[in-house]
Amino acid sequence: MTHKPHLVLLPGLMCNDVSWQPVLDQLHAHATCQLIDHGNANTLVQMAEHVSKVAPPQFCMAGHSMGGRVALQVCRLVPHRIQKLALMGTGYHALPAGQEGIDEKNKRQSFLDLAQTKGVRRLAIAWVQGMVSPEHLKDAALIERIVQMFETKSADIYGYQVNALLTRPDATDVLKNLNMPTCVVTGEFDSWATPEQHQEICDLIPSKPQLNVIKDSGHMMMMENPQGTLDVLVKWLRG
Repeated sequence: MTHKPHLVLLPGLMCNDVSWQPVLDQLHAHATCQLIDHGNANTLVQMAEHVSKVAPPQFCMAGHSMGGRVALQVCRLVPHRIQKLALMGTGYHALPAGQEGIDEKNKRQSFLDLAQTKGVRRLAIAWVQGMVSPEHLKDAALIERIVQMFETKSADIYGYQVNALLTRPDATDVLKNLNMPTCVVTGEFDSWATPEQHQEICDLIPSKPQLNVIKDSGHMMMMENPQGTLDVLVKWLRG
């Protein structure tokens, strides 16, 4: 019997195992999956240190959105332990200087203010508008699953994770030194972490992996197009 790899799954901002659920059962056929919770960590480095403590000596790792940024910090900490890496709907730059960085801070602060004054549900309803494809905005059941996922976490947790993203380290150097099989994945309609941004990621990695674009999907690719996402991940795992 072929030995199944150990796969650590890192969720994005305010996400949990619900974001992975549509692909999880079938992923389990190809890997022993470990779902990570970022807890009360308020920096990407703290999140990465937690992963390094709870993961086995050798593991594969897939990070979605903020989880992809965490994955890059894990690669900085313990590159020798990572067998394969998947970066999904993510980025690698630090907070931009100047007006662009101020604009991002202000936008994230407005969402935090909303969570603190009106509740996490109101935050989630506002946040999700830009995070799924235009077609999937019409899918009330999908939107409700995402909103309810957010509601499992508090406004304080959102504040911690916003701080983690605003203080994010630049990971260009990490990408330039990756030497494990790496899969880069983005949603066709992801306006937050665009296909163009992911092509930049591919170009920085020495092995120059091919970009995988998930059709009919925005940022929440695992929930919007589970089969398309699964096909890419299984191919990467089986390698």
